[in-house]
Amino acid sequence: MRLIALETATEACSAALWLDGDLRWHRELAAARRHGELILDQVDRLLAEAGLVPAQLDAVAVGRGPGAFTGVRLGLGVAQGLAFAVDRPVVPVSTLAALAQQGADRGAQEILALLDARMGEVYWALLAVGPDGLVEPGDEAIDAPERVRVCWSRGRRMALGSGAALCVEHLRDQGLADADIDPAALPCAREVALLGAAAYARGEFVTAEQAQPVYLRDRVAEPKAARVPGGTERAG
Repeated sequence: MRLIALETATEACSAALWLDGDLRWHRELAAARRHGELILDQVDRLLAEAGLVPAQLDAVAVGRGPGAFTGVRLGLGVAQGLAFAVDRPVVPVSTLAALAQQGADRGAQEILALLDARMGEVYWALLAVGPDGLVEPGDEAIDAPERVRVCWSRGRRMALGSGAALCVEHLRDQGLADADIDPAALPCAREVALLGAAAYARGEFVTAEQAQPVYLRDRVAEPKAARVPGGTERAG
């Protein structure tokens, strides 16, 4: 199975190519305001290095957010354009899940993925690792840093992502050691490809027209209890 993956939801910009389990990727970390010029070049380079053309792909995976509004829209737009051009499906992958997968690859069994959402808030999700070594789907939310309270349940724990920098004291209060808090971690297309390939194998893909971004701020009209990971009701 051949799948190209894109991730542009943060200041990092990356593309990855999955070729029947062989994973290759290009990443630019200081890519703010340069995603548009970088992402297509990364895709072209990966395909050229593999000797492929877009028509030989089986699917396009993309980080569907949450993340920066412009970055998420750009990634979805490029993914849709690629998929339309060759009549292939799109595999939307949670940007928080892709971030959490980095913790799974580092031996954690439960990962709190956090991204700075600006405006004094963070996007976050607490995700567990399944028996196949991949993070399992979970609820996602946007909250003020001090409201990020989770109930850890098992194994090694980690907190990853730019949002962790805003929550360090709260995370320490919840029992995390500094070595298990990594605020420098950013989502990468490598993990989007890994999770996207597994989702594609399960039949979890959509047409290009059906691929939609996830911002979480779209849900501000919902009651707090409806948008808190784990479904735990709380006042607010």
